[in-house]
Amino acid sequence: MNLAEAVDKSNRVMIVWDLVLGTATLLAPAKTLRVLGHGPTSPEAEALFQRCAPIWLTFSAAHAVAARRGAPRDWWALAWLRGTELVTDVLWSRSEGWSRPGARQMLWLAGAVNLALAACFGRLAIRSGAR
Repeated sequence: MNLAEAVDKSNRVMIVWDLVLGTATLLAPAKTLRVLGHGPTSPEAEALFQRCAPIWLTFSAAHAVAARRGAPRDWWALAWLRGTELVTDVLWSRSEGWSRPGARQMLWLAGAVNLALAACFGRLAIRSGAR
């Protein structure tokens, strides 16, 4: 599998992941937090989390556009989008609410995944001729 194939496959996974995460967060924020490993929440925490749903749904749409068009500018856009998420989950991992073992580490892993995706999407954009 070459870089373009690996990035395409990862991109398709992210379409689904962000769509599921955004939809679940919008419709059932408390349940989604529990699935992710968060302990009991307050209504304010749930509302703040729910506020992130449009972000993830926008990410899903951007991944879908890149999958459909595949233009260099689409890959650059994804590189920048994923770059904006490098430390957000790491910062969030500091919350006392993460109670399931491994939940904090998964948030750190999310930052590493975003770094890898940003680098791969940027590399694909460069290979495609966009600067």
